[in-house]
Amino acid sequence: MSMHTYIEENLQHFLQLLEASVNMDSPSKNKRLGDQMAKWFAEQFESLTGGKAELVANATYGDQVRCTLGEGDKQVLIIGHYDTVWPEGEAARRPFSMRDGKAYGPGVYDMKAGVLQAMFAMRALVQLGRLPEDKKIVLILSSDEEIGSPTSRELVEQEAVRSMASFVLEPPSEPVGALKTWRKGSGHFTLQARGISSHAGVDHQKGVSAIEELSRQIQFLHSLTDYEKGTTLNVGLVKGGIGSNVVADLAEAEVDVRFMTIAEANRIEQVFHALSPQLEGARIQVSGGIRRPPMERTDETERLFALAQSISHDELGFTLHESGTGGVSDGNFAAACGSPTLDGLGARGDFAHSPDEFVELAEVPIRTALLARLIEEV
Repeated sequence: MSMHTYIEENLQHFLQLLEASVNMDSPSKNKRLGDQMAKWFAEQFESLTGGKAELVANATYGDQVRCTLGEGDKQVLIIGHYDTVWPEGEAARRPFSMRDGKAYGPGVYDMKAGVLQAMFAMRALVQLGRLPEDKKIVLILSSDEEIGSPTSRELVEQEAVRSMASFVLEPPSEPVGALKTWRKGSGHFTLQARGISSHAGVDHQKGVSAIEELSRQIQFLHSLTDYEKGTTLNVGLVKGGIGSNVVADLAEAEVDVRFMTIAEANRIEQVFHALSPQLEGARIQVSGGIRRPPMERTDETERLFALAQSISHDELGFTLHESGTGGVSDGNFAAACGSPTLDGLGARGDFAHSPDEFVELAEVPIRTALLARLIEEV
């Protein structure tokens, strides 16, 4: 029996578990609900695969889940998350539903369907007697990916350095369902300008405007955007001053930075920390830094994608495409550790982080079989 056929025959079981998972709220910052979701996924993994699931204690957010299957020397890492952007009560307001070949509900697309696809891929390998003896599969489910992975990053990196390949369960790029072979890295900086306050009408000349200083810094930072290099800087939030008749003595800007290579990340970070005031009497202070390294496309990434493309064409009957994105995922961390990484191996659908998010149910067996075969062949 083929992987695809096996998954199709078990689709009803998949849908039952998908409904149960979507109907459980799991917002990133709610530890109680996160712990409940972590325990539920751990139980499903052991029941589906016969493997072992371990809850990794987390004092701040929900516990992380570390699942293992197989005892071989070659480790394959699968990376997912169970947290969603939706608040407590969202599942009760709009529970799981299906219509016109699509599944709806909070977190169904990002990424509860993807997590279950990974578990059913591993189940298929076990049930069909095709789990490679030389492989050990590790599935990490983090609880805080949607807020930047502040506590899960270390666990992902620990497993990535041991892994011959890493597969990420984020959704593929639409409209063609392309896998992601590269992602930009990201940084976040806060720039604070201080000046000297004065009455704008009586003593304007005695003041030094923090807002003017900040505006000059913003113009410089925006000039660093280079589309050919893939580098962008965006000042997305600005605040300062207390009134139009006061020369402002304080202003702040928050800056998002994206880049294609770690060398460019280091260069931009150096630029930020070398900034100096442009107005006499003004001061500036920079905080923040690089949050996620880039997921760079390498020869090993190319090899992984070629394998996925071959499986898709020869066994599953479709042409697989590749893409990249300025968005980030936990795949950035794995790739930076030297583990060849393919991203976008989750569920097909659309409208992530929207009340309209959905999963294409006809694509579930295809994408699940693709992941199973990649694990088998890598």
